[in-house]
Amino acid sequence: MINKISIVLIIITCFSCKNETKSNGKLNIVTTTSMITDLVKNIGGDYVNIQGLMGSGVDPHLYKASEGDVTKLVEANVIFYNGLHLEGKLVEVFEKMGSATKTPIALGEELDKSTLIGSDYFASNYDPHVWFDIEYFKQFASKVTHVLSEKDPINTENYQVNAETYISKLEALQTKIKGTIETLPKEKRILVTAHDAFNYFGKAYDFEVVGLQGLSTATEAGVKDVQKLSAFIIEKDIKAIFVESSVPRRTIEALQAAVKSKGHEVEIGGTLYSDALGNAGTLEGTYIGMFEYNVNTIVNALK
Repeated sequence: MINKISIVLIIITCFSCKNETKSNGKLNIVTTTSMITDLVKNIGGDYVNIQGLMGSGVDPHLYKASEGDVTKLVEANVIFYNGLHLEGKLVEVFEKMGSATKTPIALGEELDKSTLIGSDYFASNYDPHVWFDIEYFKQFASKVTHVLSEKDPINTENYQVNAETYISKLEALQTKIKGTIETLPKEKRILVTAHDAFNYFGKAYDFEVVGLQGLSTATEAGVKDVQKLSAFIIEKDIKAIFVESSVPRRTIEALQAAVKSKGHEVEIGGTLYSDALGNAGTLEGTYIGMFEYNVNTIVNALK
């Protein structure tokens, strides 16, 4: 990992190397989270070179840039990241780059702030897990399309066609998961997970969402948190709680044990993908596949 001085030196050095060059005539794109990487791949297609910094199971709240990451960022033609302080430890890197005339694009900052869920845990004052509302992700798609078209006008039509195709798939996803969720009675729509990544999902689909660690995985759950949530689970007769792929399993196992110690049982209903997609090449390795998988897992476990 790198310190502040290293960041400055790398940025100064790399800016002397033509950062607007293209590889094979294509734009060089760098993305942060795997959700954004998948989005840009769908819109940019074969017309861009994409490097995603965070892979499967990586927690963006805690991710620290390596020297190689900073070099990739500085040499990129375009950088897309979530923003809203999701990539907390990368913020300083982006600020340094912005001062060096390259402005990374925080997709979350493009959203109407009056519609976002407030949070005291983040410097942005908003819950950054906005990709769990598909309407917001469609807005991300529109912004990516606009930026790519502006940077590479020759391929504008290709980007627009790809975006229209992808947004149609997102709309089909919305219809499909709505039908699946409607099979679950409203009184059973209580989602307990390792941390509060699913509040936008809950708002969109009428779930009560409770996270053991709060909004950021940088905050640790204490004994009181576990005891309070275990009492809630017993009171509401919740059948299943969920692990998250980017959060250690032990947090939810401790909660399950606390419920059991009070003479009750709660199942671990499965692993949900929250801050990162699944492995590349799998259904869960795409945004659409991840969303459908999560919904099926939740509904089947809570029925």
